[in-house]
Amino acid sequence: MPVKNRIAEMQPEIAAWRRDFHENPELLYEVHRTAGIVADKLRAFGCDEVVPGIGRTGVVGVIRGRQTGSGRVVGLRADMDALPILEETGLPHASKTPGVMHACGHDGHTAMLLGAAQYLAETRNFDGTVVVMFQPAEEGGAGARAMCDDGMMERWGVQEVYGMHNWPGIPAGQFAIRPGPFFAATNTFTIDIMGRGGHAAKPNDTVDPTVVASQIVLALQSIASRSTDPLDSVVVSVTSFVTSSQAYNVIPQSVQLKGTVRTLTNATRALAEQRLRAIVTNTAGAFGATASIDYIEGYPVMANHPAETDHARAVAAGISGQPVLEVPPTMGGEDFAYMLEARPGAYILVGNGDTANVHHPAYDFDDNIIPAGSSWYVGMVETRMPVA
Repeated sequence: MPVKNRIAEMQPEIAAWRRDFHENPELLYEVHRTAGIVADKLRAFGCDEVVPGIGRTGVVGVIRGRQTGSGRVVGLRADMDALPILEETGLPHASKTPGVMHACGHDGHTAMLLGAAQYLAETRNFDGTVVVMFQPAEEGGAGARAMCDDGMMERWGVQEVYGMHNWPGIPAGQFAIRPGPFFAATNTFTIDIMGRGGHAAKPNDTVDPTVVASQIVLALQSIASRSTDPLDSVVVSVTSFVTSSQAYNVIPQSVQLKGTVRTLTNATRALAEQRLRAIVTNTAGAFGATASIDYIEGYPVMANHPAETDHARAVAAGISGQPVLEVPPTMGGEDFAYMLEARPGAYILVGNGDTANVHHPAYDFDDNIIPAGSSWYVGMVETRMPVA
């Protein structure tokens, strides 16, 4: 199943939608303009149902095939939100909103799924029902969970679900996937260390929280090197170290650390939290300081289901005409994990070519990959629900 000719013809129009989204990025759940355009286009395409407001600002479209006797229902998902990044591309379609840009390609994901929805509504060459899901707040807001919590899967009887992400560094239009754990579970922590401040000339009269915090930063690295199996993946990153005083001659009263913990199994996730708490509490106590920990559990491990991964790989190979790469797991997080916990399915990567990486101010989605991405969405529907 190669790229659909009709979708290749639609590419300039889909690219124009994408560039409009790119010029007008929106954050988290505040995707009102984007969601409104999505809903309007789905209605114009002739979708059988269009329901906004799922998961606060998500949009669901329902398209029934020319046959529905199979009773099968396949879900397709795209994310709509942007990032709080100042764009540095200098492109004609660069963001018009200072400090906000589509630095992860969600504008492309939304446009590609819209293109697929238009094609599916025109042709209806499948036996069953497709549910297209446009979600808000992937970038830290758990929009996928919000849509699932709103009863999306049950309301429309979704039986399996598929998603896609563009990926710089993979040749444009080539696909990549893996079964099992693919994207990491992500937790965040804030550690407040309280010592006893004083004059820098008399450190013996203080309990220096900078020394305590420095020991904690180093000791936390032992979670990966000494507490977990070398074959398990865990990344503990302290990304912020802030003291309560900025003066040269003052030992501060307190220090705050922030960071993330990323793992690929639930067992390692639990172990990492246990070890972090023990290291922080005991290290602070050893120096006569105290510490409090705010540990927040974020997205779970995103794990592809084996059979659905095989289906996704087969469709991708037919579209690209190239081998589908099997890539290692990534330690980034992805809230499609919640949908894969709710239903079997798979998540695939489509190459964005030699571009700046996602979350970089110079990143831009490659419009040339639109036919491949939209065709993959269509292919998942037509192969999972073939007309007799």
